[in-house]
Amino acid sequence: MTALDPADLDLATLAWLAGSSANRAILAELHEAGHPGVRNSHGYVVQHLIDRAPTVSELAGLLGVTQQAASKHLRELERLGYVARVPDPADSRVRRAQLTDHGWRLVDDSRRIRKRLNQRLTRSAGKDAAEAARSVLARLLDVTGGTAEVIARRAALPSE
Repeated sequence: MTALDPADLDLATLAWLAGSSANRAILAELHEAGHPGVRNSHGYVVQHLIDRAPTVSELAGLLGVTQQAASKHLRELERLGYVARVPDPADSRVRRAQLTDHGWRLVDDSRRIRKRLNQRLTRSAGKDAAEAARSVLARLLDVTGGTAEVIARRAALPSE
């Protein structure tokens, strides 16, 4: 079998493989930092809890999934201690999901780990190359129609 040079791969495949590798590395660091049960898909849910406290129905709409799927993700995050469901201040029959202190630590740890990875990459590739890569990947989002979803924080949940 001939050795494969990653630089010979098409850009979309290379971007997917690099992103998947980066996500695995970030997840491993999060596990080491005290978040052993967290999965990549949890980040898609958590991002919607940073500046709001949605109901299950609202979260399902934001994620583009069924209420059952949104509820499943919330139950997992509740079990892990990242999310609590609290009564709506205007209607105590309605429950809203919000980050707990542990959930906010997950957000902070994730941001710190991602920033450190970015710094390592920039040191390794050089500032100009890192900026060029960011620009090319942003254009890849454009040409594949993904920019609007990213801007709206509606990137599709990964299948697990």
